[in-house]
Amino acid sequence: MNLNLNLRGRSRRQVAPFGTGRDVVSVGLDSSPLRDAYHKLLTMHWSGFFLLVFLTYMVTNASFALGYWLLGDVIENAEPGSYRDAFFFSVQTLATIGYGKFSPRTFGANVLVSIEALLGLLGLAVMTGLLFARFSRPTARVLFSRVAVVAQYEGVSSLMFRLANTRSSRIVEARLKLTLIRNEVTAEGREVRRLHDLHLVRSEHSAFALTWTAVHPITPGSPLDGADPEALREAMADFVVSLVGLDEGFSQTVHARYGYRAEEIRWGYRFADILNQGADRSIIDYTKFHDVEPLGPPR
Repeated sequence: MNLNLNLRGRSRRQVAPFGTGRDVVSVGLDSSPLRDAYHKLLTMHWSGFFLLVFLTYMVTNASFALGYWLLGDVIENAEPGSYRDAFFFSVQTLATIGYGKFSPRTFGANVLVSIEALLGLLGLAVMTGLLFARFSRPTARVLFSRVAVVAQYEGVSSLMFRLANTRSSRIVEARLKLTLIRNEVTAEGREVRRLHDLHLVRSEHSAFALTWTAVHPITPGSPLDGADPEALREAMADFVVSLVGLDEGFSQTVHARYGYRAEEIRWGYRFADILNQGADRSIIDYTKFHDVEPLGPPR
């Protein structure tokens, strides 16, 4: 594919849509920061969210304080010409605190106070809704192995990866899906990015509570039949895993996604055992969750 695009003068957005770490740059889309702002505020990291709230709070108070300061000596009990007192008066007005020390004493100041008080009430309502939506949004805490392996399973060469539910609650009616995305050439000679659904030995779990090893047999009908590490790297192959189920604690649908690049497939390896069974209990050692062991020369 020709990736030599002229991006000058075009809006662009860089995303990693499949979770594999392979970035995709979208051009020609409307990238206005106000478009779909609510979704961005819900999905951004907590650190970025609180930083944005803090900066918005400071800028708003600084702007209104500048307005009071420009109006002159309009705040009762404030030091004349003090921007600091105007700033703290703005803080009290925006939060509707009203300690009683500072108060407006001119018509212009009262108009500005009315506007800021209304903005403070609206801002409080919006922030309350955003915080509640972020805290109440159900999420799945699913741990995926950092690599996948290709080894013999039931006498058949198979692609395998494993995942674990790190929460104490179970994910009921869990459904797992594995998709292969790679570059292919059509009959017309055009190179396209094509998706293939890979069959799993077990794609559903009635109550996903601990660990789950997913297995895709590389049989003659599999899209991976005849593939090798070099061919997958040349085709820029990505393996996308998606899990959907009902969280037993939230009683709501949760999902998780992960991706493997061709370089993250270990051929001729197996996963290290993490289950130690005793007479009265079994122990799962998650410190070995990502470990693999060689089986011999890769086939």
